[in-house]
Amino acid sequence: MEYKLLKAQKEFLEIPHDHSLDVVLYQGGFGSGKTFSGALLGILLCRKYPGIRGLVGAQTFPVVRDTTLVQYFEHLDNLGYRKGVHYEYIKTEAKLIFNNKSEVLFKYFEDDKKLKSLNLGFVEIEEMSDVPESTFNMLLGRLRQAGIPKYRLFGHTNPETTKGWIYKTFVENPKPNYRLIIAPTTQNIFLPDGFVDNLKQTYDPEYFRINVLGEFGDYCKGLITKGFSKNNIKNINYQVDLPLHICCDFNVDPMCWVLAHKTDNKVFFFDEVVLENTNTAYAIEEFQSRYSSHKGDIIINGDASGDNRSANSEFTNYVIMKNKLAAFGFKNVSVQIKSFNPPIKNRIAAWNAKINNTGDEIGIYISPKCKWLIYNIENLKYKEGTSLIDLPSHSQIKNNKSLKFLGHPFDAASYLIDFYWPVRLE
Repeated sequence: MEYKLLKAQKEFLEIPHDHSLDVVLYQGGFGSGKTFSGALLGILLCRKYPGIRGLVGAQTFPVVRDTTLVQYFEHLDNLGYRKGVHYEYIKTEAKLIFNNKSEVLFKYFEDDKKLKSLNLGFVEIEEMSDVPESTFNMLLGRLRQAGIPKYRLFGHTNPETTKGWIYKTFVENPKPNYRLIIAPTTQNIFLPDGFVDNLKQTYDPEYFRINVLGEFGDYCKGLITKGFSKNNIKNINYQVDLPLHICCDFNVDPMCWVLAHKTDNKVFFFDEVVLENTNTAYAIEEFQSRYSSHKGDIIINGDASGDNRSANSEFTNYVIMKNKLAAFGFKNVSVQIKSFNPPIKNRIAAWNAKINNTGDEIGIYISPKCKWLIYNIENLKYKEGTSLIDLPSHSQIKNNKSLKFLGHPFDAASYLIDFYWPVRLE
């Protein structure tokens, strides 16, 4: 059988550069030929480079088993490959072995520690938007099989639902050998008549644009933070003699503090302390390791309820902080918090008024070092149709570890804003 490929599929298969590594993402809508293209490329590589070892995976194994593996077998049948003659499939190992000694491993990435010993010639990632950036980076490091002239990492996916690592890696900061192929469903001439029209009648315009046209979403839609732009991000010099504000959120995993200087009308967030599975005392030790020479005042801002709870201690979090800072030799440490927490909508309004007010005046500047605060600004949203913050569930965090950092850095930073520049909503 001879395939007639779409323009996007040809671009996906062919390498337009001379780098030894090609990283390409095929991003498309429903029925755009994503899995078809990935499985075909995997087979072509096995045929072209005898003895190559490839890894095909997704975040969970059912996706690999029910989608990707099925497509591999379909291609093999269409291309005239016969089991027992041209290839074998070892079900217990989920391994496809060709008669030229090339092999493909089918695995899931949820426990990526089991993949760290592999030496690979290519990697294929099904539904790349479901895979954490840490797994992607780890897989890049597995492309080290000897004797392979061109290493390839290729993935296919629907667009991300939030502005995540894929957008930043392939759109904002792409390397010369990183490629993004956008494949709208509308360009697939092999789909049944009326398929796209039915989708257009079924979906709202935004959903259609993302999941049919394959375009990135409007990542500003529904965001908590309004008016944020690249003008809010700048390199900020820490000043050893100026008052240093520690803005606190006392969650245990993660604990998130943001550090700032401020003037009468502006705030400069220059660093953050974000630790997993920790406590207040350890967070202070991390702060001390970075800023032991600080000479100015230290002002602690944060959640009013942080003064009312303790984690395995008779002391409140703020007392722990003051005592630890004093033990490290810091002087002039004060706590400035509200006596009670106002409605969250008031704090959000105060935050947005400082980000960029109606007079187009910027009151908040953030260092690129504050990556988790910026992540919150770009991704923390309202629940659709409500004024409630949409925080991730435990199952969502299990599939994407980055999600557990949503909410806490924003809370820490916005406590300071709401304390000094409150907005009262009638």
